[in-house]
Amino acid sequence: MKNTLFKCVQNIAILLLLSLTITSCNTEKKTESEKQTTEKEQESNVDGNSYGDDVSFMKNYIELIELSDESNNSKVAVSAALQGRVMTSSAYGEKGRSYGWINKELFKSKDTLEHINVFGGEERFWLGPEGGQYSIFFKKGDEFTLDDWYTPKLIDLEHFDVKSVSSNKAVFTKKATLKNYSGFEFDLGIEREVAVLSKEEIQQELGLKTLSEELKTVAYQTTNTLTNLGKANWEKETGLLSIWLLGMFNHSPNTTIVIPYVQGDNSDLGTIVNDTYFGKVPADRLVVKENAIFFKGDGEYRSKIGLTPMRAKNIAGSYDSKNGILTIVKYNKPKNVTDYVNSMWEIQEDPFKGDVINAYNDGEPEPGTKPLGPFYELETSSKALALKAGESGTHVSLTCHIEADEDTLNPIVKELFGVSIKDIKTVFN
Repeated sequence: MKNTLFKCVQNIAILLLLSLTITSCNTEKKTESEKQTTEKEQESNVDGNSYGDDVSFMKNYIELIELSDESNNSKVAVSAALQGRVMTSSAYGEKGRSYGWINKELFKSKDTLEHINVFGGEERFWLGPEGGQYSIFFKKGDEFTLDDWYTPKLIDLEHFDVKSVSSNKAVFTKKATLKNYSGFEFDLGIEREVAVLSKEEIQQELGLKTLSEELKTVAYQTTNTLTNLGKANWEKETGLLSIWLLGMFNHSPNTTIVIPYVQGDNSDLGTIVNDTYFGKVPADRLVVKENAIFFKGDGEYRSKIGLTPMRAKNIAGSYDSKNGILTIVKYNKPKNVTDYVNSMWEIQEDPFKGDVINAYNDGEPEPGTKPLGPFYELETSSKALALKAGESGTHVSLTCHIEADEDTLNPIVKELFGVSIKDIKTVFN
């Protein structure tokens, strides 16, 4: 009887041990399976192309310099062939979202267009002014229309020289001559540095209280210097240049541009926002609230806005509510400076009363006409550079992308822009 009972208990113990072993194996397999599924979800969770896809594509047409931070998650692709342009970036390595808008159709065509070659890129080096009697985009006597508008080859197709490259930084240089609408000739030198920032540097530069290590982030800072290499001083009477940085980003119906501004009476500070570049912006696309200006970045209506130095702060950005992408542009805005070149397409009464921040939403120039992209842009400009022979002027700008859920991003948005994510998501409803 005892032997029978012992064998019975023994068999039960063996069965229990076998059951636990099978369960353990299944749990390990399930955990591994879940891990693989999570990785696949992260890879497939990118709307549009990944950074790796876009870089691989562009390498068929141009050489790229790839920069990264120490973690190798923050990636930035730069092109010397396109004026040291930041083409795109990623906060999650090769598999991460590609933040820059790339004109693949133009690359594939291998064509050179007459007025402008819109290859894209999330920060390109330009010079202003665009319009007016000191314009570098129109020749003397031309009409201020698209037919007579030509982007200088210097900032459209010409190659910049590579001065130096390291793992997280590249420096480019260029010497050139430009003539403006009034006939003045500028002999100039350009130096452009692109540097990828660490998380600690991002937190410091943005002035944030905290920035979690878990956040997906990428940020780069560009230092852009213009030098008068000629014998003549650059003076208002013959026209001045400005450093103009423009970032092309991927549009979406869920993207809203957010620009905080200096509050005060119009009689003291002037109009809050200039919305007449390409005709007045409709009210359902531009909303001015107490703390910020909201402008659609959906790529469905060609329009542009601008803020004067009296109204502009040193920051602008956008938020894609579907993909949880916060884009931030912060630049060095000198205090008590009001002379900025005017880029309005007309002979101007005040050629140095221009804007310091601009935002552009692409769309059809005319009904039935193909848009340039579409895309949307965030732009900043230096002051008008009245440089004596041999003198230099510099414009520094930081571009940052942060991906996270709303609860994580909301405190950052409030701290930087003075509004909540709810404010952004409901402003056009």
